[in-house]
Amino acid sequence: MTGRYSLESKVFDLIAKEQHRQDTTIELIASENFASENIMRAVGSCLTNKYSEGYPAAHHSGNRGRYYGGCQYVDELEEYCCEMWQKVFQTNYHVNVQPHSGTNANIAAYLSVLKPGDTVLSMSLDNGGHLSHGSPGNIRGKIFNFIHYGANKSGWIDTNDFIDKLYKFNPKLVVIGASAYSRTLYFDTFRNVIDCYKKQTGNECYMLVDMAHIAGLVAAGDHPSPFGLADIITTTTHKTLRGTRGGLIFCKPELAKRIDSAVFPCCQGGALQHIIAGKAVTAEEACTDKFKNYIHAVVRNCKAMCDAFISMGYNVVTGGTDNHLFLLDLTETGLTGKAVQDELDKHGITLNKNCVPNETRSPQQTSGVRIGTAAMTTKGYTAEDFVSVAHIIDNIIKSMQEELHD
Repeated sequence: MTGRYSLESKVFDLIAKEQHRQDTTIELIASENFASENIMRAVGSCLTNKYSEGYPAAHHSGNRGRYYGGCQYVDELEEYCCEMWQKVFQTNYHVNVQPHSGTNANIAAYLSVLKPGDTVLSMSLDNGGHLSHGSPGNIRGKIFNFIHYGANKSGWIDTNDFIDKLYKFNPKLVVIGASAYSRTLYFDTFRNVIDCYKKQTGNECYMLVDMAHIAGLVAAGDHPSPFGLADIITTTTHKTLRGTRGGLIFCKPELAKRIDSAVFPCCQGGALQHIIAGKAVTAEEACTDKFKNYIHAVVRNCKAMCDAFISMGYNVVTGGTDNHLFLLDLTETGLTGKAVQDELDKHGITLNKNCVPNETRSPQQTSGVRIGTAAMTTKGYTAEDFVSVAHIIDNIIKSMQEELHD
């Protein structure tokens, strides 16, 4: 057994192999990043052993406190974690740090304001949305009535489609957010449209922003903030926040009790205090100038790499990027996203296949790939490095095309 793990165990052998893979490959999956040693120390700490159903009484008004003894230190930890996330986003919104994931955060958010059968308007999966925004195979799609707005032929959000469906289907909740959209989300525009709709119809309609992908950019000031506009905001703590895997929910104070009850006891049991510790360290790091400079580099690097592909003749969805990711539409190459993903894997480059607007292939094959720059920027890659990687990918794709036509 070699490397940092000394136990003779299949588990630790596999962990060592995964560590080697991460150390030796070029990671371009937009939702992945590399957490710091301090974050991993917190997540791997003795807090793994502590059970803590409920909430610290001081922060979560109207709750019954913890259901277990010995919680004095985890109470202080969870309070501190909440305070730090309010500091990251400079907000007085209520925050719940217990969701185990972004999807769990979305489930709880839905259940806090909706009843089974209520209508939700969200972005379609094939136009950049997320499974937790109402995919038919997802549990939310089985409980609520999801209607989807889409993108125009160029891949930009179709505002007219959004407005038409808002007035036609009268949703009680609107979800703004995406997992594969490379352009700025103008939350103030959505807020104005929703407010106008509410005034004209008298209908109740909440605005939820899922900023899982762009939370780091919001924290650093590289993307407009949804705070002060959205009623509820959900996010993950990895991706561009570069932290442990987990979820957060922010909400206007008047929704705090409903959000907390939806997380516990409705959706989850005991909080994962070792993960909350990791979230707290993530927040500490996100408050630094070093983190802000990192995010500036992520965006700069993404634009450089995207421009390189455009200059080589590739079809980039929306024609560019404003954030940490972009989509290559491979339709004109004759290759599927899966084929390109698998071939790049063989060359030590990791990305993921992805549907593109007006997709004609199945989600298992797809006509595109998604590329992100957050992870390799963490490893110190510069704009020049990403341009070099773009040319390597281009050479591999051209070789695949030659084999296809032989």
